[in-house]
Amino acid sequence: MGLERDVRDAVECRGLEYVFRHGRAGETRAVDGIDLTVRAGEVFGLLGPNGAGKTTTIRAITTLLPVGAGMVRVFGHDVARRRMQVRRLLGYVPQQLSADAGLTGRENVALFARVFDVSRAERAERVAQALAAVGLEGAGDRMAATYSGGMVRRLELAQALVSAPRLLVLDEPTIGLDPIARTEVWERVDAVRRATGMTVLVTTHYMDEADRHCDRIALMDRGRIRALGTPAELKARVRGDDPGPGGPSLDDVFRHFAGRELADATEGDFGDVRRTRRTAGRLG
Repeated sequence: MGLERDVRDAVECRGLEYVFRHGRAGETRAVDGIDLTVRAGEVFGLLGPNGAGKTTTIRAITTLLPVGAGMVRVFGHDVARRRMQVRRLLGYVPQQLSADAGLTGRENVALFARVFDVSRAERAERVAQALAAVGLEGAGDRMAATYSGGMVRRLELAQALVSAPRLLVLDEPTIGLDPIARTEVWERVDAVRRATGMTVLVTTHYMDEADRHCDRIALMDRGRIRALGTPAELKARVRGDDPGPGGPSLDDVFRHFAGRELADATEGDFGDVRRTRRTAGRLG
């Protein structure tokens, strides 16, 4: 059945490093020797402030950046040596806008079906299933330019799901969305996960999302993992700093380990989503 069926871990990073070199300007160590394991079937949150190294880590796992030093495996496959095998196991929703405003929702998903080599015989059905999974079956033949920000993000989720991935990687999946749209995106992710058993690796700035949806969390800052555990375990570690009746929140946990606050963002239309993601991408 293949190596990926015989391992328990979806992602394994050991001593992962990545350095951006800027010529005479020096270098930036974005990822500084992290060890990280994502178990098959769980929702794992990688949290941290802008510039923490989260997106660089995600790009190394998804083969979009070479592994600078250390080792990364996805379902047992070495990312550096078996890039194509790894890519066949992945669905990826990046920070950068991946939907094309000049295509309909259905055409956008069909394009990704071709990119991920879904067979011609299955393509139309798989596209329809992906649109239905994210609640866009009624809007599939509308131009993506007419979609709200929440619909755009659900469309991008459909693009990632059309290949039936075993590992879904979500980089800031709800950035720029209002609370209702954020909830809709997560409802779709949770429904697909329950139906398929896929693993989800997510970065997010929203601590409430991480608390509600993640089985385990790693807090990353300045290229290193500062804390790792379930939301309850991490909150218990800082409970002494907040003896009140409600106890600490994940926001308190974040401030405890990173010593700074997280940014927020709001909902918009297709153009607003593009601008918000460009800013988030620049900040890391």
